[in-house]
Formats: sequence, C-alpha cells, structure tokens
Amino acid sequence: MKEFELKYGCNPNQKPSKIFMSDGGELPIEILNGKPGYINFLDAFNSWQLVKELKTALGLPAVTSFKHVSPTSAAVGVKMSETLKKACFVNDIEGLDNSLLATAYARARGTDRMCSYGDWVALSDKCDVTTAKMILREVSDGVIAPGYDDEALEILKSKRKGGYNIVKIDENYVPEVTERKQVFGITFEQGRNNFKINRELLDNIVTKNKDLPENAVRDLIISLITLKYTQSNSVCYAYDGQAIGVGAGQQSRIHCTRLAGGKADTWFLRQYDKVLNLPFLDSLSRAERDNVIDGYINKNEEDVCADGIWQKYFSEKPEPLTDSEAREYLSGIDGVSLGSDAFFPFSDNIERAKKSGVRYIAEPGGSIRDDAVIECCDKYGMTMAFTGMRLFHH
Repeated sequence: MKEFELKYGCNPNQKPSKIFMSDGGELPIEILNGKPGYINFLDAFNSWQLVKELKTALGLPAVTSFKHVSPTSAAVGVKMSETLKKACFVNDIEGLDNSLLATAYARARGTDRMCSYGDWVALSDKCDVTTAKMILREVSDGVIAPGYDDEALEILKSKRKGGYNIVKIDENYVPEVTERKQVFGITFEQGRNNFKINRELLDNIVTKNKDLPENAVRDLIISLITLKYTQSNSVCYAYDGQAIGVGAGQQSRIHCTRLAGGKADTWFLRQYDKVLNLPFLDSLSRAERDNVIDGYINKNEEDVCADGIWQKYFSEKPEPLTDSEAREYLSGIDGVSLGSDAFFPFSDNIERAKKSGVRYIAEPGGSIRDDAVIECCDKYGMTMAFTGMRLFHH
C-alpha cells in the first residue's frame, strides 16, 4: 500500500486528506480492521516510537495509551500487586500475571483512566489474547502493534461493532534521518530525534546524594522516553515501572509539574482503602466509576458524597475523603522519579515534586538558577542527574 485516503484531516472541513510515503514507496503498515483517521495515525506513529524505544532501552514489553498526540501514561511489564490490580480495574483478569505485555497494558491504561477514555493503544510486542480481552472492554479508538495472535485479532475485530481500528506495523521499519512537515505552506526540515536514552544519560549526578538504585534508573528512563514523545513543555512522574503523571503542552514548567503531580497524587489515592472500597452501584459503567472516583478524590464539579447525589452512584453513603486524610496518605509516599524535557528554571518545581514523593530527578540542566534548584534538592535529600539533553517535541 503506497497511500491511504483518510476521511478528513484534523477536522471535518480539512479535505482531502491522506497518508503516503514521499519517496513513493510502500507504507510500513497494514490496516487489519477499521478506517483510522488523521489524528489516529498521528497517535499511532508517535505511540509506536515510544513503546519500541522503551522495549529497546529496558528489555521489557511496553505499552502506552495516547490521546491527542501525547501519552496519558506508558509502562513496562512489571507484575502488579493485588491492590494496584484493583485500582486499575483488572483484578478480575485471569492469566494477567502470565503476560508481561498484558501487565504493561493494565498499568498504562489504568494510570489516568479519565484521560485514556477513547485512547489509541501502542503495544511493543505481538498482541496476545489476555491483552486483547482487556482492550475489548475499554473505550478506545484503535491499536498499533507489530503483530496479533489469531484469536486476539478476532477479539479486537469484534470491538465497536466491527469497526475498531487495528494497525500492524513493520517492526523493522526505519524512517529517513531527515523529517519534514509543512506549516502555513512553509516546509520545515530537521534531523529526526534519534538520541538514545539509556543508563549512561544519568551518570552526571549533581546533588550531594548520589544514590540511584536500579528501580529509579528504570523509572527515570521511562519518564524521559515518555517525555520524548509528549507535547512540550512537559514533565513526567514515574513509579514502579510506569508513568503515573504526565503534564503536557503547558507554557509554564511549574504548571506542567503541578498538573503531572496532581495526576500522580490521584493515581496513588486510587489505591487508598477508602477509594478501593467505594460501594458502587452494580449498574455503573467503568467510565462512570472513573468519573466518580475522580470527583471523590479531587472534589470537582459535583460533591459525590452529598445527599441527593450519592444515591446516583453508591448503594450506601460513603464516608468522604478528607483533605487531612489525603495529605497524611500522600506524605508517606516516597521513591517517585521525575523527568523534565527541559531545565527547571526555579526551585518551585522541586518543592511541588516533593509533595508527591519525588526522590529522583532527571533534567537537562543549564539554567542560570541551577544552583538554587540543586540546593533545594539537597534540602530534601533528593538525587538529581543533569542529562545535558533537551527533549522538546512539537
């Protein structure tokens, strides 16, 4: 297939639209089901690069959940605790522990379930049946992978009344070293960002504390590779083999840090006993439960514990989650890793990171206030590495 005609571009008025190879060659994909759109393919090709790079860097199956050209999360195949399975709504999945790819999917899709609603999924490895069964029951636009087991493919083809988008990509495809795009009729050209993110990138530790255990190395690599494919400015919190909070596309770095930190806090609080044991009505869908949990934790537009409201969601009135309870629970969190796609210009980012249990940081360095940022890290006994490499993505 040399080109594929799309229904429209980013918006319905943007026609005609297609994808093709500028050299006239074959596209490195097969469309096995559905008819993906312009934004679907932007998500597919960006997300595939992320999981392929994670797999190469860490040697573990990797999965990411993408929305609007940024990851909601990314994860590698690390076995899950029973508490985490319950928080991610996968404690009923048979054989989950036997598939590291399925475990990576459960983590990536379960991190920020509200943002993952209607996502695009990328799998680093051939899709197996366990992973396909989990994808089947989530609201999702499509999936890209290097292959699919026969039964897994049939399961996915049944999704969305047979219209689910399934793309197979040639895992050996290597793009040209130069990439181009047009903006306002003007062509931009640059070398592809082929910079390799690995353990050596974290060798320049600038804080007094030089301790960097292997689990933190893994999580910092996950954070940095996630950032490489996240719309900038961006900050990513990672823990236990997965990105747990992504702050994307903000003009101010502190806003990235706050946004990502809030998502990380919500992820941790989903595992708090009060949240895990909310007495939901059986009639509530998974997506509705996600919205209610977010409201219960973050006290958003609707007080889900208020009289006249709780009856819509619960079989009995739940005890509210108080601010003091949440603060006390989060104060016990430690060992979180944090990456930034560019330097921290002020130490306020470190202060905010500390509130979400951050102990390990990787950022390029190079700010005129590096000394103040390092001093703040030293105040909390954090370990920070200067990578020397910016990871902007636009």
